Amino acid sequence: MVTVVRLILRCALLAAITGTASAQTLDKIRKTGVITLGYIDGAAPFSYTDGNGEPQGYSVELCRAVADGVAAQLKRVGMKTRWVKLTIQDRIDAVRRGRVDLECSTTTWTLSRNQLVDFSLVTFVDGGSLLVGAQSDVGRLQDLGGKRIAVITGTTTEKALRATLARQAVKAEIVGVKSRDEGLGLLAQAQVEALASDRTALIGVVVMSGAARGTYKLLDQDFSIEQYALMLPRGDADWRLAVNRELARIYRGGDIEKIYGRWLGPLGPPSLLLSATYFIQSLSE
Repeated sequence: MVTVVRLILRCALLAAITGTASAQTLDKIRKTGVITLGYIDGAAPFSYTDGNGEPQGYSVELCRAVADGVAAQLKRVGMKTRWVKLTIQDRIDAVRRGRVDLECSTTTWTLSRNQLVDFSLVTFVDGGSLLVGAQSDVGRLQDLGGKRIAVITGTTTEKALRATLARQAVKAEIVGVKSRDEGLGLLAQAQVEALASDRTALIGVVVMSGAARGTYKLLDQDFSIEQYALMLPRGDADWRLAVNRELARIYRGGDIEKIYGRWLGPLGPPSLLLSATYFIQSLSE
């Protein structure tokens, strides 16, 4: 009995220490005058590197706006922003280990990930889709039986794709890749028949590749819903509140329309679902 009590007390003490340590992001930013933001290259139009090596994109601009807002909240003049280039494979670990204060790309908020990191308000709503060659006879997911589909390993897209294929009894071969660029290369070389990813990100990778118009086509069918959010350390309620306060202000004041227009405007206006997401999350002070 004594051993059990000691174990409970030890776990409680460890939880308290961890909570205290993780709740110091704002204090660290206030003292150092630096906010560290993570981004992923190759996820246009959300997160990518321009010709000058600078991070750009929809999610990147949202994070820049959040950083400016946090500086105002802290009354910290001249706060600097430091960008850290991440990969899809190491982004969660980078947040957990404190390499970045906030991650700004195309990360989908899931309950399993929420066991490891925390998330901001939702920043975008997308769906998993499939890119095929323009001349392909594939018109829906069911047409991919016996064919090969490239997808980034370890993503929510891969999990949703496998589940959908199993549910619909479609026997396709999954080819794991590390990036959308790699997947597009396999598709261009006819080593796979389709590339699976988030719909908007697929449009982005084709545009950035410089492929001629009419080279590829997107299937009308989506096999998942992806709610993007900014990742931040778990257990730091004050930091999450500071980030969400700025996102809500952006949604409430209409700045989101300008940000959307700059990066996603050419794809058409926000969907009704996305517009509703912005509206619902325009929380008042």
